[in-house]
Amino acid sequence: MRLPRWLLLSVTVPVLWGLWGALTEIPEKWLKPTFPPTLGYVVWSLTMIPVSLIAFRKINWRLTHTRRSVVYGCAVGFSGAAGQLMLFWVLQQGPAYLIFPIVCLSPAVTIVLSWTILRERTYPLALSGILLSLPAILLVSLQEPSNGPVRGSLWLVGTIAIFLLWGLQAYFMKSSANALSAEELFLYMTATGLALSPVALMMGPGLHAGSGTGFALTFAIQSLNAVGCLLFVYAVRYGKAIVVVPMVNGLFPLVTIIVSLLIYKEIPSRFNLAGMVLALVAVLLMAFDEVRHSAAS
Repeated sequence: MRLPRWLLLSVTVPVLWGLWGALTEIPEKWLKPTFPPTLGYVVWSLTMIPVSLIAFRKINWRLTHTRRSVVYGCAVGFSGAAGQLMLFWVLQQGPAYLIFPIVCLSPAVTIVLSWTILRERTYPLALSGILLSLPAILLVSLQEPSNGPVRGSLWLVGTIAIFLLWGLQAYFMKSSANALSAEELFLYMTATGLALSPVALMMGPGLHAGSGTGFALTFAIQSLNAVGCLLFVYAVRYGKAIVVVPMVNGLFPLVTIIVSLLIYKEIPSRFNLAGMVLALVAVLLMAFDEVRHSAAS
């Protein structure tokens, strides 16, 4: 039986993002001088350019210019890029061990919107996997409490905003299918990411703080994320958002934990281990049920 394209993409994306998640701290922590995370955002936006050129070539260098396509493209691009930028700020204000579990549950927003507005439906086993994926994502994203400074309570407002923005982004990826192609959507994501780069520079020490080695290493690492972003757009378009989004978000932290264990010898907590098991069960339930019924039909 041939596996559907959305499933192959939904497995490939977590591998790329999981590697990116495990390696992304290397320029900031291991290089001397260190490479600031805000510069990491700028380099990430630059890595989107070669990937977007590949996508642009695929559609013969033609871009839809309707009002609807522009609105959808900007909605997807700014919701993702603004959430990424805001994450830099909230991590300086509040505790990461509380921020990441909230942010990582953004698939819940996509699931609710896809179910109620797009009328996406799935099968009983797959639905069980979707429901199981949410506590799995929460558990794999849990971190040990840190002693970092907590500045006020605005970080919680910002964290909830990121949670909503990233959930909306995946929903807009799916709902924009009739307005523009996946390739065009990625071009808008690239443009909006670049447009917010000056804001990232103002949030950090500036370009002078980065070394040539830091830029090269960061570019290579962030390219994993950029390629994964394009494949994620395809996965959402080819499959059901209520299945693809929780599947990807459940698997990629699992890959990050495994790679971190191999590279840094970081032993996952018992909560992370429980989340890994739940995530695997959830993904198997979703994949098995969807593939079984699509093959039957």
